Amino acid sequence: MQFIWAFLIGGALCALGQVLIDLTKMTASRIMVTFVVAGVVLSFLGVYKPFAEFAGAGATVPLCGFGNTLYQGVKKAVMEQGLIGAFTGGLGATAGGIAAAILFGTGVAMLFSPKGKH
Repeated sequence: MQFIWAFLIGGALCALGQVLIDLTKMTASRIMVTFVVAGVVLSFLGVYKPFAEFAGAGATVPLCGFGNTLYQGVKKAVMEQGLIGAFTGGLGATAGGIAAAILFGTGVAMLFSPKGKH
């Protein structure tokens, strides 16, 4: 059942992103930022953790899960290091994901040639 909930909730989040692309004038980058900020805000309000426990990977893999990880990293670093943790905690918590995105993005860019829109 855990896999079904992850699929349904992750799919609903992705469908919401597609609806925003299709029905609004928001660019894809603004929608991505909106999802990340929503994850941060929901984490701050204490709503995201129970949601993620219920939805599993359906809530932690999409961009709102990245926002949750940023928030948790900042929160932990501020508790340990004070104000400087507000600047370093998010990057420390998400370094693995950021490094993977850069590595795989570079690899794909080297393997395939881009095609412009006509």
